[in-house]
Amino acid sequence: MPKKAFLKREVALAKVKDDLSKYLRLAEREEIVITRHGKPAGILIGFESEEDWLDYRLEHDPEFLQRIAEARAALRRGEGVRLEDLPA
Repeated sequence: MPKKAFLKREVALAKVKDDLSKYLRLAEREEIVITRHGKPAGILIGFESEEDWLDYRLEHDPEFLQRIAEARAALRRGEGVRLEDLPA
């Protein structure tokens, strides 16, 4: 699934606290950087669908990322089977 090009918006923590549901809706389409005293303090991530949530979880799961790294290392060593070589 290709990444979406997000707009970026900085919002003060006090505003986010006052209207969290508004900023969650905006976070589905925009990157919401939460600031404290004018400095970045966190980020609010929204998901448009369950698939987006699953993608996020996979992309940030340490065990999954480790398995991907190991598979790539094995391919660099010449181990494994190319997709083209699998029987149809």
